[in-house]
Amino acid sequence: MDVTPCTHVNRRKLVLRVALAAAVVAAVFFGLLPKAVDIRQVGATLRAMTWLELATLLAAAVWNLASYLLPQLAALPGLTLGQAFLESHASTAVGNLLPAGQAVGLGVTYRFYTSYGFPRGPIALSLLVQGVWNNFIKLGMPIVALGLLVASGDAAGELAPAAVVGLVVFVAALAGFAFGLSGERRAARLGGALAGVAERLRRLLRRRPGRPDWGRGAVAFRAQAITLLRRRWPWLTATTLASHLSLFLVLLLALRHVGVSEAEVSWVEALAAFALVRLLSAFPITPGGLGVVELGLAAALVLAGGEEAQVVAAVLVFRILTFVLPIPIGAFTWWFWRRRTWYPLSVQEPT
Repeated sequence: MDVTPCTHVNRRKLVLRVALAAAVVAAVFFGLLPKAVDIRQVGATLRAMTWLELATLLAAAVWNLASYLLPQLAALPGLTLGQAFLESHASTAVGNLLPAGQAVGLGVTYRFYTSYGFPRGPIALSLLVQGVWNNFIKLGMPIVALGLLVASGDAAGELAPAAVVGLVVFVAALAGFAFGLSGERRAARLGGALAGVAERLRRLLRRRPGRPDWGRGAVAFRAQAITLLRRRWPWLTATTLASHLSLFLVLLLALRHVGVSEAEVSWVEALAAFALVRLLSAFPITPGGLGVVELGLAAALVLAGGEEAQVVAAVLVFRILTFVLPIPIGAFTWWFWRRRTWYPLSVQEPT
C-alpha cells in the first residue's frame, strides 16, 4: 500500500504550513507592529471613534458580506439567496481559519452545492468562472490604481512592479481563457495539456495513475461555459467588481473614521495600497493573509503619508470587520446547514 507515505508527507506539509503561519503571525503582531507604533496610541485612536462612525463601519461591513453572494448568484443559475447565504459565509470562515483555506473553502462550496441538488458539471463551471473573474479583478486593480495615481500626479513607483506583474499575468490568463473557448479543437488541446500536468503531479505525489478523457471533458465544458457567459458575463463582471469595491469601502471608511484625511492619504493612494496587498496576499502563507495583510497595508498607507497610530488603528478595524467577523457568522451558517431537516433543497429552474 502506497497510501501511508503520501499521508505522512501530507501531514508533514500541514504541520509545516501551520508552523510557518504561526511564526509569521507572531512576528507581525508581537514583534514588528509593537516596535513600529505605540499600541497605547492605537487604542486611544480606536476609543475616539463615535457611535455614528462605528455604525456606518458596521453597515459597510454587513454590505461587504452580502456582496459575496452576488457573484455566486450570477455564476450558478437556480441558486437561491438563502442557499448562497449559507454557503458563502461557511466557506469564507473556513478560508479565514485554515492554512491554504481557499482550497478547502472550494471543497466546502462544492459540498454545499451538491447538498442543494446541483449536478457536478454546473458546480465545476460555477467555481471556475467565479475564480477566473475574481482573479481578473484582482490582477486588474493594480493596473487601474497605477493609472489613477499617474493621472492624479502622485508618485507611483512603488506600485509599478506589482502593476507590471499584474498586467503580464492578466494578459496571459485572459489569453488562455479565450484560447480554451475559441474552438473545440483548441479546448481539446488545452484539456490534453492539463491532463499531462495532472498526471505529472500524480506521479510526484505518488498517487495512482489516472487518464480521464480531459479532451472530451474540455470540449463539453467549453459549450457549457459559452452558454453561461453569453447570458451572464455582464452581471458576473458587475457583481465581482462590486464585491471587491465593497471590501475597499470598509478600508476607506476605517481610514477616514480614525482621522486619516484625504490630504494625508487620498482614496486613490488607499486603493493602490489595497490593490497591491490583495495581489501579494494571493500567496497563501497564512490563513486569510493574517499578519501579511495587516503589515502590508500599514506599511503602504504610512508610506503614502498616514500617521502611524491612525493607520494601524484603521487597518485593525478593517481586519476585524472583514476577517474576524465572518468567522462566527460562518460557524452559525455551518451549524444551521448541518441541523436543517429540509435537506436536500430543490434546485430552481434557471431563468
